[in-house]
Amino acid sequence: MRQVRRLAQAEGAPWLHEEVAKRMAERLSFIKMQPKSVLQWSAFLGGGAAALAQIYPQAQQVCVEPHADLLLRSLQQHKKPWWQVLARGKPVQVLAPEALAADQQFDLLWANMALHAYADLPQILALWHRGLATDGFVMFSCLGPDSFVELRQLYAARSWSRPGPEWWDMHDIGDLMVQAGFAEPVMDQERLTLTWAEPQAMLKDLRALGGNIAPMRFAGCRGRAWQRDLLLALEDLRGPDGRLKLTVELVYGHAIKPVPNLRVTPEASLSLDQMRAMIQKTR
Repeated sequence: MRQVRRLAQAEGAPWLHEEVAKRMAERLSFIKMQPKSVLQWSAFLGGGAAALAQIYPQAQQVCVEPHADLLLRSLQQHKKPWWQVLARGKPVQVLAPEALAADQQFDLLWANMALHAYADLPQILALWHRGLATDGFVMFSCLGPDSFVELRQLYAARSWSRPGPEWWDMHDIGDLMVQAGFAEPVMDQERLTLTWAEPQAMLKDLRALGGNIAPMRFAGCRGRAWQRDLLLALEDLRGPDGRLKLTVELVYGHAIKPVPNLRVTPEASLSLDQMRAMIQKTR
């Protein structure tokens, strides 16, 4: 929670999230469907609101913020005078997850750089599945398991506590999506090499991403002696060009919510949404 409060005080989304949002938005050009409603998950930190508004100007945009501090910042971000709302059409809604109506479903669920913050992936994927309309699609990005691998090796060599959590492999995420009810998941990844001139600049940027959220991280406050040792140890990350280097693995995922399959039993019950979906699919 300390990381969330600190991130909520920033001017906007972290620098890396903004870059990934641009790359993920470029992938929308390959999708023919034009969603009428878009749900942005953890929108303030995701940084993709402007791109989605430009690509889908007629769609209803709804932002969901799982934390109260981020909810407040997102409300401030999308608060506009009434004349701007009239000029630009539908206002952006900002809600907490529990404020979503049970029958409120969206054509696109967009979650940029949010999934790696959750320890219980089946739970969050099931929540996303419920929030999608039939034939709607989810598009997300997150950090992969090889992110900051150099930093993890550096910490392990000195018997320090972990600098980050164990992130999920893209193949495991794809399997969990199928189990959650999604169809045709497409998973891919790319690697970025980030460089810095000085250790202090690296640490500043890593804090801007949220800092260390590993469950087994050091619980107390480090002293000046440890910080001095850390800055000295980070010098081992310099490459042949003299710059400090870290690898970031980005995982991208895309899947649709299909018409639900019904098991043949002597007695079966259907919800109204399931009946509508089956009738529309038949037509």
